[in-house]
Amino acid sequence: MPTALITGITGQDGSYLAELLLDNGYDVVGAHRRSSTVTFERISHLMDKVTMVSADLLDESSLIRVLRDYNPSEVYNLAAQSFVMTSWVQPVLTGEVTALGVTRLLDAILTVGPTTRFYQASSSEMFGKVVEVPQSERTPFYPRSPYGVAKVYAHWATVNYRESYNLHASSGILFNHESPRRGLEFVTRKVTNAVARIKLGLADHVALGNLDAQRDWGYAKDYVRAMWLMLQQDQPGDYVVATGKTHSVRQFCEIAFGHAGLDWQRYVRVDERHIRPAEVDLLVGDATRAHDVLGWGPEVSFEDLVCMMVDADIKALQG
Repeated sequence: MPTALITGITGQDGSYLAELLLDNGYDVVGAHRRSSTVTFERISHLMDKVTMVSADLLDESSLIRVLRDYNPSEVYNLAAQSFVMTSWVQPVLTGEVTALGVTRLLDAILTVGPTTRFYQASSSEMFGKVVEVPQSERTPFYPRSPYGVAKVYAHWATVNYRESYNLHASSGILFNHESPRRGLEFVTRKVTNAVARIKLGLADHVALGNLDAQRDWGYAKDYVRAMWLMLQQDQPGDYVVATGKTHSVRQFCEIAFGHAGLDWQRYVRVDERHIRPAEVDLLVGDATRAHDVLGWGPEVSFEDLVCMMVDADIKALQG
């Protein structure tokens, strides 16, 4: 059986990707950072099926050790400091992990197993202050946060190693993708969790930032399928993964609260503290290349995704 290494396996995408790879007959190795807090909730149902190892993008020697011990044919780098607001508070840490961490991993692969196929989780935040709509693989980057800047560095590092050392290294420029496993610090899950709490009488409002910010939101389980498809191609490359449809935070609230039979305007409050220093106003992706080359397309609609997340949060709180 092929072996795949996933960094960031304990996150939303890592958990769905692990399930996909296991279903396709892989031995899955998950790399995680040692910490005093156990963060295996998203993969608790997989713990007897995956091999968990300690490694850190800040420590190249740990990455080399894991690659030598398990000799994976595929490496999926999903680890990062991935919260945009945190990147403004901790810009240096974000750069060390999200940018330089990728270079350390690429260098470790080059040292240990240059035939290993590599996937880098790039981000639509790289487009930032967009210069064209929709955004494709040819759209220039204009990041608007330390997180976006770090992702641009990591993206170009991946391209550089691919072209300089002939590595099978691909980047998925993923637009926003959500699920019931999304962290509570992200606006989508913050909204659906608030809907559940208000519905059950546990809260009376939710404070949000810019309600007019627009995003291209898809379902995370659809998007990890695109990651896997990239590494099955004969030639590596970069792919935008998106639905091609945009929605505002306001629309997200309308659907989420409406699904629970609530009027969102009664419960949503705008708080200036939640507005970014530099906002990304409109992101919408053109996934034509992913469709044509990978045969990929989203299967879950925006409306179904929002309702799925609300139902899951209500069920979790009731439980």
